[in-house]
Amino acid sequence: MSQIHVEKCTDIEKAPKTLTQKIETMMDSIRQRAFSLFERRGGAHGSDLDDWLQAERDVFWSPSAELVDDGKEFKVRLAAPGFEAKDVQVSATPDALIIQAGATHTHKEKEGNVCFCEFSDKQMFRRLPLPADIDVDHVTASIDKGILQVTAPKAIHKQIAAGA
Repeated sequence: MSQIHVEKCTDIEKAPKTLTQKIETMMDSIRQRAFSLFERRGGAHGSDLDDWLQAERDVFWSPSAELVDDGKEFKVRLAAPGFEAKDVQVSATPDALIIQAGATHTHKEKEGNVCFCEFSDKQMFRRLPLPADIDVDHVTASIDKGILQVTAPKAIHKQIAAGA
Protein backbone atom coordinates (compact mmCIF):
# COMPACT_ATOMS: atom_id res chain seq x y z
CA MET A 1 0.00 0.00 0.00
CA SER A 2 1.46 3.36 -1.07
CA GLN A 3 0.54 6.59 0.68
CA ILE A 4 -0.56 9.56 -1.41
CA HIS A 5 -0.06 13.20 -0.50
CA VAL A 6 -3.35 15.05 0.00
CA GLU A 7 -3.52 18.73 -0.94
CA LYS A 8 -5.57 20.32 1.82
CA CYS A 9 -7.71 23.35 1.04
CA THR A 10 -9.73 24.53 4.03
CA ASP A 11 -11.16 27.59 2.24
CA ILE A 12 -12.19 27.00 -1.36
CA GLU A 13 -12.01 30.75 -1.99
CA LYS A 14 -8.31 30.58 -1.11
CA ALA A 15 -7.59 27.41 -3.06
CA PRO A 16 -3.99 27.02 -4.21
CA LYS A 17 -3.48 28.48 -7.67
CA THR A 18 -2.21 25.10 -8.85
CA LEU A 19 -5.59 23.51 -8.13
CA THR A 20 -7.64 26.31 -9.69
CA GLN A 21 -5.31 26.46 -12.71
CA LYS A 22 -5.60 22.70 -13.24
CA ILE A 23 -9.38 22.85 -13.11
CA GLU A 24 -9.45 25.81 -15.53
CA THR A 25 -7.09 23.98 -17.92
CA MET A 26 -9.33 20.90 -17.79
CA MET A 27 -12.42 22.99 -18.48
CA ASP A 28 -10.66 24.56 -21.49
CA SER A 29 -9.89 21.09 -22.86
CA ILE A 30 -13.53 20.08 -22.50
CA ARG A 31 -14.73 23.32 -24.13
CA GLN A 32 -12.42 22.82 -27.10
CA ARG A 33 -13.52 19.21 -27.55
CA ALA A 34 -17.22 20.12 -27.25
CA PHE A 35 -16.82 22.86 -29.86
CA SER A 36 -15.04 20.40 -32.15
CA LEU A 37 -17.97 17.98 -31.81
CA PHE A 38 -20.43 20.84 -32.47
CA GLU A 39 -18.55 21.82 -35.64
CA ARG A 40 -18.37 18.20 -36.82
CA ARG A 41 -22.16 18.02 -36.55
CA GLY A 42 -22.36 21.06 -38.85
CA GLY A 43 -23.04 23.62 -36.10
CA ALA A 44 -26.66 22.61 -35.68
CA HIS A 45 -28.19 23.59 -32.34
CA GLY A 46 -30.11 21.21 -30.12
CA SER A 47 -27.38 18.78 -29.07
CA ASP A 48 -25.18 21.14 -27.06
CA LEU A 49 -25.51 19.17 -23.83
CA ASP A 50 -24.75 15.91 -25.65
CA ASP A 51 -21.62 17.52 -27.13
CA TRP A 52 -20.50 18.69 -23.69
CA LEU A 53 -21.06 15.32 -22.02
CA GLN A 54 -19.29 13.48 -24.86
CA ALA A 55 -16.39 15.93 -24.60
CA GLU A 56 -16.06 15.19 -20.87
CA ARG A 57 -15.95 11.45 -21.63
CA ASP A 58 -13.42 11.98 -24.42
CA VAL A 59 -11.09 14.18 -22.36
CA PHE A 60 -11.25 12.41 -19.00
CA TRP A 61 -11.86 9.00 -17.66
CA SER A 62 -14.20 9.04 -14.66
CA PRO A 63 -13.65 5.80 -12.76
CA SER A 64 -16.13 3.81 -10.72
CA ALA A 65 -16.23 4.77 -7.06
CA GLU A 66 -18.09 4.18 -3.84
CA LEU A 67 -18.65 6.51 -0.90
CA VAL A 68 -19.39 5.05 2.53
CA ASP A 69 -20.49 7.08 5.57
CA ASP A 70 -19.81 5.23 8.82
CA GLY A 71 -21.05 8.09 10.99
CA LYS A 72 -17.62 9.47 11.89
CA GLU A 73 -15.91 9.61 8.51
CA PHE A 74 -16.37 9.13 4.81
CA LYS A 75 -14.50 6.35 3.08
CA VAL A 76 -14.00 6.49 -0.67
CA ARG A 77 -12.84 3.59 -2.79
CA LEU A 78 -12.09 4.38 -6.40
CA ALA A 79 -10.96 2.10 -9.22
CA ALA A 80 -7.55 3.28 -10.44
CA PRO A 81 -6.02 0.35 -12.36
CA GLY A 82 -2.61 1.03 -13.80
CA PHE A 83 -1.97 4.11 -11.66
CA GLU A 84 0.78 4.35 -9.08
CA ALA A 85 0.93 6.69 -6.07
CA LYS A 86 3.18 9.09 -7.99
CA ASP A 87 0.51 9.44 -10.72
CA VAL A 88 -2.34 10.40 -8.35
CA GLN A 89 -3.25 13.78 -6.86
CA VAL A 90 -5.92 14.09 -4.17
CA SER A 91 -7.26 17.48 -3.10
CA ALA A 92 -9.61 17.92 -0.16
CA THR A 93 -11.97 20.84 0.30
CA PRO A 94 -14.50 21.10 3.14
CA ASP A 95 -17.31 19.75 0.95
CA ALA A 96 -15.61 17.62 -1.73
CA LEU A 97 -12.72 15.40 -2.73
CA ILE A 98 -11.03 16.00 -6.08
CA ILE A 99 -9.05 13.11 -7.52
CA GLN A 100 -6.82 13.47 -10.57
CA ALA A 101 -4.34 11.12 -12.14
CA GLY A 102 -2.35 10.91 -15.31
CA ALA A 103 -0.25 8.19 -16.84
CA THR A 104 1.45 7.77 -20.19
CA HIS A 105 2.30 4.69 -22.16
CA THR A 106 5.42 4.44 -24.28
CA HIS A 107 7.27 1.72 -26.11
CA LYS A 108 10.95 1.04 -25.75
CA GLU A 109 12.87 0.04 -28.84
CA LYS A 110 14.18 -3.01 -26.97
CA GLU A 111 10.66 -4.44 -26.67
CA GLY A 112 10.50 -5.46 -30.31
CA ASN A 113 8.18 -4.54 -33.14
CA VAL A 114 4.80 -3.50 -31.72
CA CYS A 115 2.08 -4.97 -33.95
CA PHE A 116 -0.75 -3.15 -32.20
CA CYS A 117 -1.27 -1.35 -28.90
CA GLU A 118 -4.52 -0.44 -27.17
CA PHE A 119 -2.85 1.27 -24.22
CA SER A 120 -3.04 5.05 -24.27
CA ASP A 121 -2.27 8.07 -22.19
CA LYS A 122 -4.83 8.19 -19.42
CA GLN A 123 -6.20 11.24 -17.67
CA MET A 124 -8.51 10.54 -14.76
CA PHE A 125 -10.64 13.16 -13.02
CA ARG A 126 -13.34 12.74 -10.43
CA ARG A 127 -14.90 15.32 -8.12
CA LEU A 128 -16.85 13.71 -5.31
CA PRO A 129 -19.21 16.10 -3.53
CA LEU A 130 -19.74 15.06 0.09
CA PRO A 131 -23.04 15.13 1.99
CA ALA A 132 -21.40 16.78 5.02
CA ASP A 133 -18.28 18.88 5.67
CA ILE A 134 -15.01 17.11 6.40
CA ASP A 135 -11.93 17.85 8.50
CA VAL A 136 -9.61 18.66 5.61
CA ASP A 137 -6.48 18.50 7.79
CA HIS A 138 -6.97 14.80 8.57
CA VAL A 139 -7.81 13.38 5.13
CA THR A 140 -5.57 10.47 4.12
CA ALA A 141 -5.18 8.58 0.86
CA SER A 142 -3.44 5.42 -0.29
CA ILE A 143 -3.45 3.13 -3.29
CA ASP A 144 -3.15 -0.64 -3.26
CA LYS A 145 -3.69 -3.12 -6.10
CA GLY A 146 -5.39 -0.52 -8.31
CA ILE A 147 -7.83 0.70 -5.65
CA LEU A 148 -7.47 4.24 -4.33
CA GLN A 149 -8.74 4.63 -0.77
CA VAL A 150 -9.44 8.03 0.77
CA THR A 151 -10.53 8.50 4.37
CA ALA A 152 -12.08 11.84 5.31
CA PRO A 153 -13.17 12.41 8.93
CA LYS A 154 -16.30 14.50 9.32
CA ALA A 155 -15.84 18.06 10.59
CA ILE A 156 -16.86 18.71 14.15
CA HIS A 157 -18.84 21.91 14.31
CA LYS A 158 -18.66 23.50 17.74
CA GLN A 159 -21.83 25.26 18.80
CA ILE A 160 -21.46 28.57 20.55
CA ALA A 161 -23.41 28.65 23.81
CA ALA A 162 -26.19 31.25 23.94
CA GLY A 163 -25.18 34.35 25.86
CA ALA A 164 -21.47 33.60 25.68
